[in-house]
Amino acid sequence: MLTYILLFSVSVLTAFLNLLIIISISHFKQLHTPTNLLLLSLAVSDFFIGLLLLFQLMLIDGCWFLGDLMCSLYQYLDYIISSTSAGTMVLISVDRYVAICDPLHYSTKVTQNRVRVSVCLCWICSVIFQSLILMDNLEQPGRFNSCVGECIFVINEMAGVADLIFSFIAPITVIVVLYVRVFVVAVTQARAMRSHTAAVSLQPSVKVTAIKSELKAARTLGVVIVVFLLCLCPYYCVALTSQDSSMNAASAAFVICLYYFNSCVNPVIYALFYPWFRKSVKLIFTLKILQSDSCETNLL
Repeated sequence: MLTYILLFSVSVLTAFLNLLIIISISHFKQLHTPTNLLLLSLAVSDFFIGLLLLFQLMLIDGCWFLGDLMCSLYQYLDYIISSTSAGTMVLISVDRYVAICDPLHYSTKVTQNRVRVSVCLCWICSVIFQSLILMDNLEQPGRFNSCVGECIFVINEMAGVADLIFSFIAPITVIVVLYVRVFVVAVTQARAMRSHTAAVSLQPSVKVTAIKSELKAARTLGVVIVVFLLCLCPYYCVALTSQDSSMNAASAAFVICLYYFNSCVNPVIYALFYPWFRKSVKLIFTLKILQSDSCETNLL
C-alpha cells in the first residue's frame, strides 16, 4: 500500500509540476525564447511520463487489467517519450554550447524557427525509431505473454543494442562532451569578468550582464543534465550489463522509480533557479493568468 501511495503521489506531482511549466512558457510571450522552447519540449515529455507512471501502478503486483493492446500502447509511448527526453537533452546541450562558446553568433544560429524544427524532428525521429524497434510487439500485441494479465515486451538482441546506443550511449556522449567544453569556456569567462571588474570602461555593463545571464542559464541547465544522468544511468547500466534477471524485486523497483523520478525533479530545479517560473506560478494560482493582457506580463 505504501508503494502504491508513493508512486501515485510522484505521478500526480510530476504531471502537475510539468503542466505548470507548459502553461507558463506557452502563455507568457516574454518566455518564448529558443532555450525555453526546448524546456517546453522537455516538460511535455516529463508530463506524459507522469501520466504513464499511473499505469505502472498496475504492474507492481504483475497483473495488467487493460488488455494486450493497451499494454503494447503503454510500452510504446513509454519508449517514445524516454527517447525524446534524451534527444531534447542533447538539443539543450547544443543550445548552451553555442550560447557560451559562440555568443556573437548565437542569435543568428539559434532561432525560434530552427528550434521548433529541431524539436519536431526529435519527436518524429523518436516515433519512427521506436516503431522499428518495437515492430514485433506492435504487430501482435501480447504475443510474448505466457498467461492472462501479463504485460511483457520482448526486444530482440540487435534491436536492444540499437536502442541502447541511440537512446542512451550516443546522447550521453554528446551531452558530456559538449558540457565539458561549456564548463571550460564558462570558467574562462568568469575569470575574465572578475579581472575586469574595476575596468568598467573596458567591459560594458550590458555585455557583462548578458554574459552573466548566459552563465547562469548554463549552470541551471547543467544541474538538469547532471540529475538526468544520475537518474537514468542506473537503469541503462543494468540494461548494458544484462544483469536485470539477477536483480531482486526491491532493486528493480528502485532503478525504475529513479528513472521516472527525474521527470518530477526538473520543475523543482526550475523553481529554485528561475525567478520567472516562480512569478508565473504565482500568476497561475492567483488566476491573474485569465486576464486578457496577462500574456504580456513582465516576468524577467
